[in-house]
Amino acid sequence: MSSPPDRDEWEDVRVSAPATDLRVDLHRAGYYPELVGDVLDVALADEDVVAHLVHPETTFDAAEVRRHVTVLVLTPTRLVVAHVDDHPADSEHPSASASATTEAVPIAELKSIALTHVVGQPDKHQAGTGASELTLVIGWGAVSRVDLEPATCGDPSCDADHGFTGTLAPDDVVVRVSALAEGAESVRAATAFARQLSAASARAR
Repeated sequence: MSSPPDRDEWEDVRVSAPATDLRVDLHRAGYYPELVGDVLDVALADEDVVAHLVHPETTFDAAEVRRHVTVLVLTPTRLVVAHVDDHPADSEHPSASASATTEAVPIAELKSIALTHVVGQPDKHQAGTGASELTLVIGWGAVSRVDLEPATCGDPSCDADHGFTGTLAPDDVVVRVSALAEGAESVRAATAFARQLSAASARAR
């Protein structure tokens, strides 16, 4: 009978599981999993994976079908974000290509984590029941969105030009997950990741 592993060996096994799960989810998404895994490996720099979210998207641009994947990886100290897009062959580029971008943000620098839960039939909602759609917006100040609209003075008969008014909102990463499109399990996974990210952000303050 073999002896039980010591504490160091047990910790190695424990922390390797999330990284293994990340590779599994990359292959399940089916979007250049080896490429995405390689660029994440460089950005993670051997740091442990605490939690992750893999979100593939397909968009239609005229006659083109374009794919994109966003991967969020939480480590003990950072949020690593990866975006990968494919570029079909055209007259200037005879063969298809893909571009992969990663960004690593210290958890302490996250400025906002916004969640929008969409729930059908809210009058019948029961505690613990997940949303049908979740939008996760993470901001750290690199990118902001400005929403402008004509300013008014409150007088309905006034036709003077009062310029514009607007709101400035962080918009570094936006991930929208729908149970109808991706399945209820994807929404649960996004909710679980958002919970862990929020907890990590609170501890980093």
